[in-house]
Amino acid sequence: MSRRGWGLFLLMSLIWGIPYLLIRVAVRSIDPGTLLVFRTIPAALVLLPIAFLNKGFGSLRGRLHWVVLFAVAEFGIPWFFMGTAEKHLSSSLTSLLASAVPLATLGMNAITGREHGLSPIRLVGVGLGTAGVAGLVGFNVSNGSWKYIAMMLVVVLGYSVGPMILRYRLEGANGTAVVGISTLAMGVAWSPWALTHMPHHVTGEQWWSVVGLSTICTAVAFVAFFALVHEVGPSRSVVVTFINPAVAVLIGVLAAHENLTTGIILGLPLIVLGSVLATSSSAKMAVEPSGGG
Repeated sequence: MSRRGWGLFLLMSLIWGIPYLLIRVAVRSIDPGTLLVFRTIPAALVLLPIAFLNKGFGSLRGRLHWVVLFAVAEFGIPWFFMGTAEKHLSSSLTSLLASAVPLATLGMNAITGREHGLSPIRLVGVGLGTAGVAGLVGFNVSNGSWKYIAMMLVVVLGYSVGPMILRYRLEGANGTAVVGISTLAMGVAWSPWALTHMPHHVTGEQWWSVVGLSTICTAVAFVAFFALVHEVGPSRSVVVTFINPAVAVLIGVLAAHENLTTGIILGLPLIVLGSVLATSSSAKMAVEPSGGG
């Protein structure tokens, strides 16, 4: 990857290692659908004026339907399912299931013919990264039921489809405009649910979690992720999910004084090595953007 690609990759690795903790704190008393509204509407209010000033809406002419599909795939369904699942699954299991996104993306790219000639190095990288996350967090299905595990698999599917829409249908679109309209659309769509599922009491810690999720993990993160997808492609961009659990665990160790386990010590090097190999430019890619239609 280019220097810019690595910079965006590292930024996303850090930013998206935070939501695991913030979501878990927020859903203690906030319904997942209500949290989705609390997270999207403020982000939209920040991003839409910026997109207007930058004249970004013109880049979406004739492609608004793809923006809506992106919003549903990336926000509307996954965030509700993940919030619901995190009420019943451990953070370890949630993180591990999320690490399947690169595998799903590579598979869909191969099936649709978007990407050809995946090198053995990149495939080994994906395998090492998955093994590293498994060693890092541990795979403990007993912590949750299959219903919520299935929800996380839907999250994985959405997180795989979203970057593909960005890369192949929204090429050249203004990232701030796309994310601004997407978050507004999903915030409005989920508002009736939120109005009937308002929390009775929200602590200061939970409000700060909502603020962090809306500003840093949504407004800032998705604009950066948009740039990352266009810089390195969808298959490499989603490899960031290998780093996120590592960041989440490190936050727990440093900030919450959690134990530094053997799984962490063995898993982290595998995650880093797997990410480097999976994002390697040694593979010859034949990606043909189909444009927006």
